[in-house]
Amino acid sequence: MPDFLQLSGRTVVVTGVANRKSVAWFVARALEEEGARVIYSVRSEARRRSLETLLAGKPVFLCDVETEGSADRLAAEIKEAGLGPVHGLVHSIAFANYAEGFKPFHETKRADFLQATAISAFSLVELARAFRPLLARDASVVSIGISSLLLTPDNYGYMGPIKAALESASRFLAKSFSATSEVRFNVVGAGPLKTSASAGIPGYLESYLYAEKLTFRKRALSTAEVAHAALFLLSGRSSGLNGTTLTVDAGLGSNAFDAEVIRLAMRPESRSGTKES
Repeated sequence: MPDFLQLSGRTVVVTGVANRKSVAWFVARALEEEGARVIYSVRSEARRRSLETLLAGKPVFLCDVETEGSADRLAAEIKEAGLGPVHGLVHSIAFANYAEGFKPFHETKRADFLQATAISAFSLVELARAFRPLLARDASVVSIGISSLLLTPDNYGYMGPIKAALESASRFLAKSFSATSEVRFNVVGAGPLKTSASAGIPGYLESYLYAEKLTFRKRALSTAEVAHAALFLLSGRSSGLNGTTLTVDAGLGSNAFDAEVIRLAMRPESRSGTKES
């Protein structure tokens, strides 16, 4: 079969692998199936130990993006190991502190918002800056975002604005890097997924099942489908895309007035009305 994506032999750094359910793992596994060399970045030594079986024999480095300077150290260690040039960089990192449960958006704590912004959005800027000397001239940087920045789900809280910051940062990096290279920055706007991270969001299961009913196919989006979109953006076949968000949601965003969902929402037992005499 022809190598359509032409990823074989290319080196891609994938950040954010947490377990077998994480988007980063699905992306990394798909890259390796295409013949790419994947360099893994995980948050801590404890995380690396928990992934020993999964990542046995693979190059794994530590990078806790909450710590200033960690991105620079990661890039320096990869360079010292002689693993460059880097043809692709995957940003699949997000964190929000829901330890106190769901709160209305206006009750968001300053510390929580700033911590989540540093980890989930500004880390892309730091990683891009740190890896700039290692990136091939036509490298591709892909971030994992969300399918819509216009919706306001109650249980997503302050992560909505932070994902908006991530998407905006990607566009501005595309512009900034264009002065001296052809490095591209794009975002995969993923619909709701069944991951370990999402399980920590209050009420997420109900939202996930509701979103499934709004897809055209009535079947939830799979993490592998998001990973495959990321591979396309990492490949030279997407060379015309830069500073964009590729929405992957199985039609969710275009199906608000689905007849079945309307019927369920307006079921007779939920309506008040006069009885026939």
